[in-house]
Amino acid sequence: MEDNIFDKIHEVDLKETMETSYIDYAMSVIASRALPDVRDGLKPVQRRVLYSMIELNNGPDKPHRKCARIVGDTMGKYHPHGDSSIYGALVNMAQEWSTRYPLVDGHGNFGSVDGDGAAAMRYTEARLSKISMEMLADINKDTVDFVPNFDETEKEPSVLPSRYPNLLANGTSGIAVGMATNIPPHNLREIIGAVVKIIDNRIEEDRETGIDEVLDIVKGPDFPTGAEILGTAGINEAYRTGRGKIRVRSVSNIEAMPNGKNRIVVTEIPYMVNKARLIEKIAELVKDKRIDGITHIADESSREGMRINIELRKDVNPNVILNQLYKHTQLQDTFGVIMLALVNNEPRVLNLLEMLQYYLAHQEDVVTRRTKYELNKAEERAHILQGLLIALDNIDRVIQIIRGSQTVQIAKASLIEEFALDDVQAQAIVDMRLRTLTGLERDKIEKEYEDLMARIDYLKGILADEKKLLGVIREEIMLISDKYGDDRRTKIGYDEFDLSMEDLIPVSDSVITMTHLGYIKRMTVDNFRSQNRGGKGIKGMQTLDEDFIEEIFMTTTHHYLMFFTNFGRAYRMKAYEIPEAGRTARGTAIINLLQLQPGEKISAVIPVKEWDETNYLIMATRDGIVKKTKMKDYSNIRKTGLLAISLREGDELIEVKITDGNDDVILITKNGMSIRFHETDVRTTGRVSMGVIGMNLDEDDEVVAMQLDRQGEYLLIVSENGYGKRTLTSEFHVQNRGGKGLKCYKIMDKTGCVIGAKAVNDGNEIMMITNEGIVIRTGCDDISLLKRITSGVKLMDIKAEEGIKVANIAKVRQEVSQDNDLEDGFEESAESMEESETESEE
Repeated sequence: MEDNIFDKIHEVDLKETMETSYIDYAMSVIASRALPDVRDGLKPVQRRVLYSMIELNNGPDKPHRKCARIVGDTMGKYHPHGDSSIYGALVNMAQEWSTRYPLVDGHGNFGSVDGDGAAAMRYTEARLSKISMEMLADINKDTVDFVPNFDETEKEPSVLPSRYPNLLANGTSGIAVGMATNIPPHNLREIIGAVVKIIDNRIEEDRETGIDEVLDIVKGPDFPTGAEILGTAGINEAYRTGRGKIRVRSVSNIEAMPNGKNRIVVTEIPYMVNKARLIEKIAELVKDKRIDGITHIADESSREGMRINIELRKDVNPNVILNQLYKHTQLQDTFGVIMLALVNNEPRVLNLLEMLQYYLAHQEDVVTRRTKYELNKAEERAHILQGLLIALDNIDRVIQIIRGSQTVQIAKASLIEEFALDDVQAQAIVDMRLRTLTGLERDKIEKEYEDLMARIDYLKGILADEKKLLGVIREEIMLISDKYGDDRRTKIGYDEFDLSMEDLIPVSDSVITMTHLGYIKRMTVDNFRSQNRGGKGIKGMQTLDEDFIEEIFMTTTHHYLMFFTNFGRAYRMKAYEIPEAGRTARGTAIINLLQLQPGEKISAVIPVKEWDETNYLIMATRDGIVKKTKMKDYSNIRKTGLLAISLREGDELIEVKITDGNDDVILITKNGMSIRFHETDVRTTGRVSMGVIGMNLDEDDEVVAMQLDRQGEYLLIVSENGYGKRTLTSEFHVQNRGGKGLKCYKIMDKTGCVIGAKAVNDGNEIMMITNEGIVIRTGCDDISLLKRITSGVKLMDIKAEEGIKVANIAKVRQEVSQDNDLEDGFEESAESMEESETESEE
């Protein structure tokens, strides 16, 4: 007996089991619970509730039904979870202060803006709202895929047709595992206007739409509770990058009272703010004397609208009190936008244009499938009508065949044989009623057949021409805009501290860092201060395990950033589009900002102010190939990137520089070899060419850096164990391209291999970064000036025996420079970056 018990015990690795179980749970929450689909903007529970209601025939033209019935149907058929989560989703879709365009028409107590909960589902009733019928329109015309439910007894839609952009119109919020989404609601007319603009550009001009064109139409979020958004900087950042902070302020008026006092009357409050709790907070501030001058607070809200009356003493300035309330209460609040949604069941942070493009792609699919379905039905009916018309033309013979046949099957076979019909047409003829023989009925059949053939031609035309298809989408979505669109409720106000037009964004220095795993962020330069040689540095960034900072460079907020990848592709974006973060923050995954391919990593970044026709881009690969191409060839980079260089199998792009065509190029290798040759030795080639051999490498060697002679008087070389030196650039003699080169660094056990090299001048500073994220900033004047074949001195105190290595180096320039002479791909400073010597060390 005991043996049998022990036979059933299986030993498992607890750590492995916990990891596997938690990953499964996390993926389930991300893909099947907390995040909306980019196509219909619904979470699974919301989609299932709406589908259950349409299955129950619970439309806006039918009576309300008990919510308990709706919840029970949803839970029993599609959502095998707690009834509270289903009812909560139902209630939320019915609340006018939570949902901009409610999808459920509730009857009964569905809570209040004061935070009161809804009545129990046995007391409340609901039905679909009119606009929610547009979410479900044509769902029975094979417009979307249906999948088995949890027990495979029913079918449920994987997404709704969603004939308007619900994700942006109603917004959503959700907390998954390791990520969250918070998409604000928008005005339906504006969102549809943006979709129409994308369609018009494709139909009329056959081109893609830019983000700026969309931003001209979509002014900003439009909250159901109204209120006022301060400035457009937060809106711009959120719409361009998918993340941003929007400051929302209550709408209030200062009114004079008959007794000489003043009162503040609040008529609209920020989205998702609990009115009762807000009033309690104001009362607490008055009680604690943090705000002095308020004599009475009353909630005078009614069916006509919201009204919070705050009466003041005679001797206080009402504007001062109002500003104190904005500062200390949720009369002014911040809405943190995270535009994260599921794209092909994978979570992605999207900008506004991408969301609209994914929605439009969904509509193209829906309308295509619907058209195919309708075409199929029309062709089936036309086929039957063809048979009926043949029968009517030969009605005497048809009657004779039918009367002379023993059975229906024999009659059908005879008809098929004599008139070349098929089984469906023959069945329709034998089912034909005698009244069809009247002249009026015959005319009706002929008219129906003509209309059907015209309809078939129209449907085939839609399927054959993408522009016709887009025209159908445009026409239908404009009808929805006219029918359900309304005026904006949320005003976009002026904020003196928040001037966000691009021309008014201040030109300021930014330090941009990127990690090995692809996290990027923008920081102000005062996060780092100069230290003496040999110091331990300060913590530059919080990284994940096995991650380290790989790129660090300086630019200004207004420059474009050209990103070159190891695959030889180029991308670009404005520096201010990179989300700003603190020094120890991890940053944003670059894959959320650029459409990188699997395995693709950024290998070089260049700040560019404009594409000058006289300038060139020179590129170097790990295997020693160099390529020179005119810079203007890269002026039109698509969002999906552009091929910058063709690479041999196994090779990677490591460095890109801007040149004027007359520089000397210096290549430095891992094993301490270097070569210098005139740029004129490299012929100019096209954008997609491979390039020419720049340096002949040993089998175990690879190029780690490329510099230009004009970038500095000295060449600073740093090894992975923290050693480095400066050597006069003049010591690197010019040779012919394609040679073995000269020894430039003496490799020893204590130094390790060369990790990087920078051309520097007196007064320059460099930053060195370890694979643990420690950053040190050191003046180049402190680094010893040594001959070419030397090892250098210790620049950074690291513990090589513990596996700590220098991962990368970057140069910091002190000089003021606002032109386009970008001397280094990792540098560009518009102002002096001197920092206070009194700043405390962390």
